Amino acid sequence: SHPHTDTAKTVVIVHNGIIENYVELKAELQKDGQEFKSETDTEVIAHLIKKYYKDNLFYAVQKTLSKIKGSYALGIVSKNEPDKIICTRQDASLIIGVGVGENFMASDIPALLPYTRDMIFLENGDIAEITTEKVVVRNIKGGIINREIKNIRWDVAQAEKNGYKHFMLKEIFEQPRTIEDTFRGRIYPDEGRVYIEEVKIKEEYIKNISNICVVACGTSYHSGLISKFLFESFAKIPTEVDIASEFRYRDVILDEKTLVVVISQSGETADTLAALRLAKSKGCQTLSVCNVVGSSVSREAMHVIYTHCGPEIGVASTKAFTGQVTALYILALDWAYKRETLTTMELKKYLKELWKIPLKINKFLKNAKSIYDIAKVFANKKDFLYLGRHINYPVALEGALKIKEISYIHAEGYAGGEMKHGPIALIDKSMPIVAIIIKGRIYEKIISNIEEAKARGGTIIAVAGRSGKEIGNKSNYVIYVPETDEFVSPLMTVIPLQLLAYYISVILGCDVDQPRNLAKSVTVE
Repeated sequence: SHPHTDTAKTVVIVHNGIIENYVELKAELQKDGQEFKSETDTEVIAHLIKKYYKDNLFYAVQKTLSKIKGSYALGIVSKNEPDKIICTRQDASLIIGVGVGENFMASDIPALLPYTRDMIFLENGDIAEITTEKVVVRNIKGGIINREIKNIRWDVAQAEKNGYKHFMLKEIFEQPRTIEDTFRGRIYPDEGRVYIEEVKIKEEYIKNISNICVVACGTSYHSGLISKFLFESFAKIPTEVDIASEFRYRDVILDEKTLVVVISQSGETADTLAALRLAKSKGCQTLSVCNVVGSSVSREAMHVIYTHCGPEIGVASTKAFTGQVTALYILALDWAYKRETLTTMELKKYLKELWKIPLKINKFLKNAKSIYDIAKVFANKKDFLYLGRHINYPVALEGALKIKEISYIHAEGYAGGEMKHGPIALIDKSMPIVAIIIKGRIYEKIISNIEEAKARGGTIIAVAGRSGKEIGNKSNYVIYVPETDEFVSPLMTVIPLQLLAYYISVILGCDVDQPRNLAKSVTVE
């Protein structure tokens, strides 16, 4: 655990990241007589700084950085220079909070919000010297760099629970507002117009895009899967979606007509950042969908659309997911109109459907007690199967991920049509099946899937609109959601799945906001 020190305890460091060459460095230090107390790569850094320290902590850090390879965000204090902190970063987030008579360092914005909203976002290779009175940023050679102080508009109250038992529950209930914050000032349903000020991709380029490649991790990957349906159905642009950690290691075919869209709540996800840099090296235009202003992804992408969701504290993403889907929906409609694949009347229709979503979610949340009652019935189950089709297949994946993350229950998300290709063998009386059943092009197909599952003893929990009257007869439990258009329905259908996972986690006594083994921002590969 952190912090780590050298043998004499004169240097103390905290580190986020991975030192790739620590084994060889450790061997060299042990030859010099250094004794190690742990097996961690971080301790190597403390010993190196002590080795190179000659009455100047900055020089010792400089020298150490020339020796280590990998990704890192470092905070360093020396017993010999107790009035300062040296911090530096390479491919890992590091932010300095600027106060009055006090300054801070952290890896993410929410940690700093109780103290200041003025922040400096360090770049790769920056070395900052922090005292109570000033912050000096230098490059690896020691030259002073001017880094802009940015004012973060997030309110401190947004990073507090405000009477809710958990941040996750608060963030679920914030979604009517945060979805509206994402589309406010960007869509005009009555006029049939979309205006995204910060995305300055030329219209001629949009008309000539050959394909879109969406890259993300975790929940953001599920947002990306939804965007495939939107970009292809609305804008008629071939779209593929990749997990960032896989995208980097295959022979991906990209060129200047490929638009690479990277999605990250924090903007600091290591694999997503690496994928973005790969895309840029191939000459692609790049666009990021991000929540955190000034984050690495938002700075390094050629274009950015912010979701404006405010700080998301709970590790299991909720409002960031719906913010991402909303932003992607807006982009798809904008590009469809510019490519003339949607008429003004069609654009108005879809914009109006999006405009209504916050009110519909708000209405649903006021009557969501039935989900807690269902959670009590199924909290003791060891396995769940989530089924969805078409644009709600990614929502099934997201529902399964949520219950895995915070309840520690094994769950699988599947496309309904794939059930007979394996998962059906697992279905028995002990298996709850959560099925998303929304009116649309595959409505009859998903009805057929739940009939198959129920015939084999499965217990069906349906998420459905009230127009599907036959669903009550074909399911054991039904969570009714307001009717909405198929293409905007993921914003509605995901809400009960978030609540189901939340309530089961609470019933089981799990740590909802900080599940075991997980971090909010995955800044290492």
